[in-house]
Amino acid sequence: MRLAAREVLIGFRRAPLLSVLSVTTIAFSLFAFGLFGLVAVNLRRSLQQVEERVEIRAFVADGTPTETVVAAMDSIEKIAEIEKVELVTKEQALQRARRELGEFSDVFDGNFLPASLELRLKHGYRDPATAKAVSERLRAYDFVDDVRYGEEWVAKLYRLRNIATAAGVILGLAFAAVAVIIIGATIRMAVLARSREISIMRLVGATDGFVRMPFLIEGFLKGVLGGTLALLLTWAAGEMISRYFIETTFFDAEIALLGVLSGALIGLLGSAVSVGRHLRKV
Repeated sequence: MRLAAREVLIGFRRAPLLSVLSVTTIAFSLFAFGLFGLVAVNLRRSLQQVEERVEIRAFVADGTPTETVVAAMDSIEKIAEIEKVELVTKEQALQRARRELGEFSDVFDGNFLPASLELRLKHGYRDPATAKAVSERLRAYDFVDDVRYGEEWVAKLYRLRNIATAAGVILGLAFAAVAVIIIGATIRMAVLARSREISIMRLVGATDGFVRMPFLIEGFLKGVLGGTLALLLTWAAGEMISRYFIETTFFDAEIALLGVLSGALIGLLGSAVSVGRHLRKV
């Protein structure tokens, strides 16, 4: 391992321009991947924020005693999918309508809006099937006049989330494959540049494993450096977008660390593929 590390340092010193070019190429290939990841993370968080607004509203029949509704709320809160139940009286519904629709405040003169129960679903239970099942259970109560939860809107939101997830996985794998190809090409250049040295090492009895090791370490280090540089470029791009266009959220520390480790893994994989293919030709 010490000899392999020494060979890596010698390789960096012999061809600093090629090493810098390799790291820069890796960084920009991973930078494109990072930008896509930044868009995917912010899109997912935006969808989660919209998803948090999914709620079920059960309208209370006119003339139902408040005590009856309050007593039923205890059993409704015990439903596993329910996070919170809130009673909205007629007066509260009227005040809310006047506050949210201020330009039509003169329309709300009478106390004609019905009381209702507003139910918020727990995280992970906001899909259309769960919302519909809970709505059907609420309709079983005698005092419930109608139940609404925006069935069509919830279905579209859930469909959009599934499409975004599938597209994210497919495009993410495509970007990763392109990064591996680019990194493999840079390592291939290093292998070809040192082909005479490798031939001499083989003549003195060096095994393929010993020959491969410096290139694998080199690919790993270049992947780490390129991943770190790509992370910094992605952060700078995110700051510019937040300042001049729209507010964005950067990666969490865990995701940022995973990005750097992914760069290292891609560098190692690219090196292994390139070295394995071209050592046979040297």
